[in-house]
Amino acid sequence: MRVLDSHLHLWDPEVLTYTWLEGPMAYRFADLELEHARLGLAEPEKSVFVQAETIEDDFLAEVDWVAGLAPALGIVGIVAGIRLDRGTDTVAHLEGLQAEPLVVGVRHNLQGEPDGLAVSAAFVTGAREVAARDLSFDVCVRENQLPDIARLAGAIPELRLVLDHLGKPAVGTAASPLAPSAEWARDLTELARHANAFCKLSGLPGEAGGDWSAEQLEPFLEVAADAFGVERLMWGSDWPVSVIGPAEAGDPHAPEDGAATYQPTARSRWADAVIAWAETRGHDLDALLWRNAEQFYRTDRPRLLPTQRAPRSGLRSWLRGHRG
Repeated sequence: MRVLDSHLHLWDPEVLTYTWLEGPMAYRFADLELEHARLGLAEPEKSVFVQAETIEDDFLAEVDWVAGLAPALGIVGIVAGIRLDRGTDTVAHLEGLQAEPLVVGVRHNLQGEPDGLAVSAAFVTGAREVAARDLSFDVCVRENQLPDIARLAGAIPELRLVLDHLGKPAVGTAASPLAPSAEWARDLTELARHANAFCKLSGLPGEAGGDWSAEQLEPFLEVAADAFGVERLMWGSDWPVSVIGPAEAGDPHAPEDGAATYQPTARSRWADAVIAWAETRGHDLDALLWRNAEQFYRTDRPRLLPTQRAPRSGLRSWLRGHRG
């Protein structure tokens, strides 16, 4: 069974600067760590890296770092960090990203931004520049921000956008589950009316604080399938963000105080949960696990990969020339 993980993070605080990492996440999660979290069911297993919210000054350096790891880790695309409301600086940043062929899209993380930013004139102008370069846009928002994203999709119908983590609905926990809210389902359905809007089946374990069950989260998958159709859904692990929570049964390294910790099998458990749900309902597994992400990010299009071209001097040269 081939798997293209549409939402993988990597980070290394010794290489790049992050202001949000804390607790069990404040460690290196990169090549060696990912090898221990591989999906046993997958052959082949590939991934799309999604920016891990470095400081803005490190956005381009993050692309360069991940591109260096890509051949060994099976990373076939990079969604780079960006600010879309910076006018000419946004354009210059997009031009810099063109030096790296693995860049397939961008993400301006909106979940902590003021309401209305995604439909501001500056942001819409920046998003038009993304569409003009045939790049995609990853949308990371909270559920109350979904109406703004539907408006953005309507303003730029040619923009390929994918909603991360189903818009981060409130899901509760395994012991205290929450049902999908009528407001979230309505707003998700409104976004799905736009033909170039897709949705990732990702991040829900993280929204549950790592304390989740398949039965708890399946109703949210049902709403997404009804809204987008299976042809516009893609599986994503959100590793390692969504593998932090209560210690798994039998974990010899479980904190004595019961604090949240890394869950070694959580990435595979989320894949298994989505696969079981899809099989029960007769959904196209290859579409969910591979084909939709491949087509959305256009990773199937021929291009030179780092192992096939000259040393990666393009982005480094751009960095030297534009960042002092």
